[in-house]
Amino acid sequence: MPEPLESVLAEVRELLLAPGLTRAVAAGRRRGHAPSVTRAQLRPVTLKQGRKLQIVTDDGARPFTRNVDGTEAAEAVDALLAEPFGNWHVETESATVQVRVTKKGDAQVHRGAAVAAQTTPETHDRAKQWLLDPGDPLFTVIGGNAAKRRQIDAFLRALAATLPDELPSPLRVVDLGCGNAYLTFAAYRYLAGRGVPVQVVGVDVREDQRVRNNAVAAELDCADEVTFVAGTIEDAELPFEPDLVLALHACDTATDQALARAVRWDARWVLAAPCCHHDIAAQIKGGSTPSPYGELTRHAIMRERFADVLTDSLRAALLRLNGYRVDVVEFIDSAHTPRNLMLRARRTGAAPTAEQEKEYAALTGQWGVEPALARMLLS
Repeated sequence: MPEPLESVLAEVRELLLAPGLTRAVAAGRRRGHAPSVTRAQLRPVTLKQGRKLQIVTDDGARPFTRNVDGTEAAEAVDALLAEPFGNWHVETESATVQVRVTKKGDAQVHRGAAVAAQTTPETHDRAKQWLLDPGDPLFTVIGGNAAKRRQIDAFLRALAATLPDELPSPLRVVDLGCGNAYLTFAAYRYLAGRGVPVQVVGVDVREDQRVRNNAVAAELDCADEVTFVAGTIEDAELPFEPDLVLALHACDTATDQALARAVRWDARWVLAAPCCHHDIAAQIKGGSTPSPYGELTRHAIMRERFADVLTDSLRAALLRLNGYRVDVVEFIDSAHTPRNLMLRARRTGAAPTAEQEKEYAALTGQWGVEPALARMLLS
């Protein structure tokens, strides 16, 4: 429910000047207005002169840092609150407050628990900390059983581990094969909470999913920032070239299509959680197994599992050959899904080494396979 902006900013002011402040970020712009700086970050620091409020502003060319206290701090905070920022994210020792200014000039506010883990003195137990608060409006709209919350949290932790502290502004994201898009919306809610403007486009081949997901975006009051298009991963038209590409549980070679498109875009970051691995499995089944690996493919279940590993190993190798640093990690515990690997890639632009090229050629040659991703990158 939107709230009057003036009263919400008064609440934010109290939090920014209170002793319990941990961190705050202001970013984005309101419709029809532009702040004098692109971003402002506030945090308490302890210097030789005592405790100060550190304010770092960025005008798009360089950051400017100042440390203030007392009346000077209050005046600096008032000046920032007067700027037409579109988003405020404030963390204190006891709470988190996220504010987004709507196109009508009201404040969409989410108040949640503190981000930092709290320890109860009596038990010294560390409480479960979610990267997206269980009380976030997203869960009211899409539903939030325990399994879905765990999957969202696991995904967001992989996302947080992939991205740097300083993000481009705006951050442009595409989710290829987004389905019902609950991870798409989770990514938006989390990234917007980090204080940068975020533009997200979800792509799915089904028109009914596009209609449904756009309706959810409207219900969450983020239809200007999160949009959906119907189309194939290879051919869908987007309004921008993304910084971050997501492809979560795209089936079989749809993952390869997403990775190939990310490489062509020179996307800075890629997160892909593959699902189904029929292509390489079929090639292994129809070919001859090199010695001495007959036992790996003699039984169908073993052949299928080996094909999964080989497929994702070759995908990671091809990303490295195309200028990415790649980690293959567990997406979520295998108790929730057997398809629980994630490829996390960061673009470095580094040229492949001769050893990397030699290993890839030897692996594909020995097994007599041609990955779908390799064919797509050459087309």
